[in-house]
Amino acid sequence: MPGRGKRKPTKRSDLTFQPPNLSKPRAGEIVAVIRRILQENGREYRGAYIFTILCLLTVSATTALAAWIMSPVVNQIFYERRGDLIPWICAALLGAFILRGLAGYGQAVTMARIGNNLVARYQQRIFNHLMKLGVSFFNDTRSGRLAAQVNENVNGIRDLLSMTVTSTARDAVSLVGLVGVMIYQDPVLSLSSLLIGPPLIWTVTYLMRRVRRITRESVQINSRLIGAMQEATQGIAIVKAFTMEDELSRRISKLAEDAEQRSNKIARVSERLTPVSELLAGIAFASVIAYSGYRATVLGQPPGAVFSFITALTLAYDPARRLARMQVGMERALVNARMIYELLDIEPQQSDAQGAAEAKFTSGEVRFNNVSFHYVEEAPVLHDLSFVAAAGKVTAIVGASGAGKTTLVALLQRFYDVEAGTIEIDGQDISKVTKQSLRGSIAYVSQQPYLFEGTIRDNIRYGRLGATDAEIEQAARQAAADDFIRQQPQGYDTPVGENGVTLSGGQRQRVSIARAIVRQAPILLLDEATSALDNEAEARVQQALTQVMEGRTTIVIAHRLSTVVNADHIIVMEQGRLVEEGTHGSLMADPHSVYARFHRIQGVKGLGLVDDSAPIQISAPNIETQNIAGSTT
Repeated sequence: MPGRGKRKPTKRSDLTFQPPNLSKPRAGEIVAVIRRILQENGREYRGAYIFTILCLLTVSATTALAAWIMSPVVNQIFYERRGDLIPWICAALLGAFILRGLAGYGQAVTMARIGNNLVARYQQRIFNHLMKLGVSFFNDTRSGRLAAQVNENVNGIRDLLSMTVTSTARDAVSLVGLVGVMIYQDPVLSLSSLLIGPPLIWTVTYLMRRVRRITRESVQINSRLIGAMQEATQGIAIVKAFTMEDELSRRISKLAEDAEQRSNKIARVSERLTPVSELLAGIAFASVIAYSGYRATVLGQPPGAVFSFITALTLAYDPARRLARMQVGMERALVNARMIYELLDIEPQQSDAQGAAEAKFTSGEVRFNNVSFHYVEEAPVLHDLSFVAAAGKVTAIVGASGAGKTTLVALLQRFYDVEAGTIEIDGQDISKVTKQSLRGSIAYVSQQPYLFEGTIRDNIRYGRLGATDAEIEQAARQAAADDFIRQQPQGYDTPVGENGVTLSGGQRQRVSIARAIVRQAPILLLDEATSALDNEAEARVQQALTQVMEGRTTIVIAHRLSTVVNADHIIVMEQGRLVEEGTHGSLMADPHSVYARFHRIQGVKGLGLVDDSAPIQISAPNIETQNIAGSTT
């Protein structure tokens, strides 16, 4: 059961998206992947595929008819001079080509619709699956590269099905029909023409091995290139502030050159089939014309059968070439499809326990019972940690960087499961309730606020999707955000840009606080929530937070002691252990305490434990604000 016993957490590296080695695929793997795609999607597209196959069979039949009809055209019109057959034969040819054009149009449009819908379905499916994966996966997988790999590979699903249906129902059937015409017209010539098959098959097999490896390399390099571009544009302020433009340009140029080289290599390898197939086809055509010309000139045989045979051979060349190239193309699509399924097959490491109940928290008391946790075995983060955050009270967690404060908050939200011990809220083990109901009872404000694409109103409403406009505006007023929001061009309906780029850091933080307020959760987590605000705004937010915290269990992660001086309870951590706890007064009473030592460092040097942001007191409800000697309040 997650969160109990001595279960060893999965290593981060086990969760990273690592595509398999594609250099040596198992036999029949293309068939296996296609079967899986059809099992997952075939029922949805059954009617469309039947219509597409009928259209392709029509194209194949009319192609074979065009070759077969050459025999009566030559023999009966040109050799026997049967003028009465001209209208009938011309009408038949015209009808065949019209039917072929309509069938080709129908299959092309239908296959495009199927392919586009498949891409959309898999994009949605991949996103839904990513949302089920734990935070550890995203910690170890660069977002830009992941997005690029998904975009590069998702078309492989569509291409595999498209090439399979098209090649089977059109090219393969056309080739069989034309070969049938060839054998019917002249079995000896047919046998000699088919001798080009073995060397063509050997060439295709050789090229498939080469394309498979190069395609994998190309996908990875392109994903690195797109990911690097995305990171550079997202961090453009830092890029310009540290004059990193030239260095990043060199790195991007190097990746672009590598991507270009791989793409050129794929083109060179793939197109090697063209001169080989042209050479073999030339030999076949020359041999057929030489032998048939000998029979017509020396033996005096009618030329109709030979013309029909040559027409069939000419028409058979295109589907044969497409089938050969299809094998190479399917290798590339297989690489893409396998990488998509490798991602989809990652099992969520943090699923709800069997029979997990909905959380029903009332007062919101949080209790850590002998909790231990590590990300990797060699670096334990929390050691046998036990404490209680009383219901409706403010509990502050302080300590130097690396003490485990942020990990504690992550465990409380079940971003990770504990290695040993339990975490309880109102006596309920959080590992036995659903993650969604657990997180629905917690409002979280981080030090680095994140805003999503959309309007300011949308971003606040993410706190509780059912919130009314009045509740959203009330939450914004409590977070001291209403004034600046109404000054925006469209007020609450103003788009915020990528990650709120159109707003200042303090404005983004106030919107994120409003998002937490509108959630109306019994537990409030604050990670230096006011560190990005100016003095006037932080005073207003301080007052708002004091009102919001009333009646709620509040856990404050603090780097500066001056932010938590009035907390009901203070937990002091060092290297993942609880070393002291109490109120500000009781902890300061011992001059040798860790808390007192931290206070002296801040009071004498004016430095925070991690940052040097302006201090702001977060007060428990109905407790008079106190001043710390030597600190700014």
